[in-house]
Amino acid sequence: MNRRSFILSGAGALTMAACTKSEHATAALPTDGRIRSGGARMIEIEGGYRVWTKKVGDAPIKLLLLHGGPGVDHSYFECFEDFLPQNGIEFYYYDQLDSTYSDKPNDPKLWTVERFREEVEAVRKGLGLEQFYLLGHSWGGILAIEYALAYQEHLKGLIISNMPPGVRSAEAYARTLRAELPQETQATLEKYEREGKFDAPEYSQIMMDVFYTRHLCRLPRPWPEPMERIFRHFNRDIYNYMQGPNVMHVTGTLKDWDRWADVPRIRTRTLTIGAKYDEVPPEDMRKMATLMPNARAWISDKGAHMTMYDDQLAYVRTLIDFLKSS
Repeated sequence: MNRRSFILSGAGALTMAACTKSEHATAALPTDGRIRSGGARMIEIEGGYRVWTKKVGDAPIKLLLLHGGPGVDHSYFECFEDFLPQNGIEFYYYDQLDSTYSDKPNDPKLWTVERFREEVEAVRKGLGLEQFYLLGHSWGGILAIEYALAYQEHLKGLIISNMPPGVRSAEAYARTLRAELPQETQATLEKYEREGKFDAPEYSQIMMDVFYTRHLCRLPRPWPEPMERIFRHFNRDIYNYMQGPNVMHVTGTLKDWDRWADVPRIRTRTLTIGAKYDEVPPEDMRKMATLMPNARAWISDKGAHMTMYDDQLAYVRTLIDFLKSS
């Protein structure tokens, strides 16, 4: 090695050493010794089972999310990551028992509204939440109403998204929407329904390509990846047991769920969310808000059941305004 090469090599080594020292000096690392897991933890609930939760963000405003189904999971809420932390809102995913990342005892005795309500309270305690916001979407809206009726002292605010306080009116409304489909399409659906073949490929394809593209999510297919993922992870056993074949045929244990007479007891500040093209009646979301002493409704003029996707900015703006206005 000549003198020039030696000098350049030495200078390069000094530069690398300086960079390494600088990187170590500026790294922002915790000093409390706790092992980090990206905000994910399992919470123990009654019966010795565990449910999966994940914290996103770090802020004074805290929001717990209750996903729909029953039998889907938190995935479709992932769009909130692009909006809520940046606006000072900390939120929590959680997969209900028998959903994707949580324990799966697959025991129908556990599939009751009352047990799921108590599961929400166990999650609240496990996460240490107090005076928090609760958002329930679809079936999660049923849980949110039930939780508020039993435990509203823990709530700072409540968001009931795309779920009225009664299943029968939602089923009847979905059937009126079905009557708007082309006659040939209706005839095909009726054929399989008479035979009880709700899982027939042609029936399922019509539901996905015709009914759900009108009333579940109005975006072009394929839908955003988190939405497509919920169908891959869908636990149809619990859905069939509690709901039934679909929103137009509610034959499961939820068929007589009705809290219209009870929602006036919810004094918590509340936002109800509906949508013009939803599979559940938007007018019911307005009516529910009028029955509650401290509630207001917002109805999307272009969204469907997954309003957080097909009218995304308006949905998120309304949600953030509500969360930050108290």
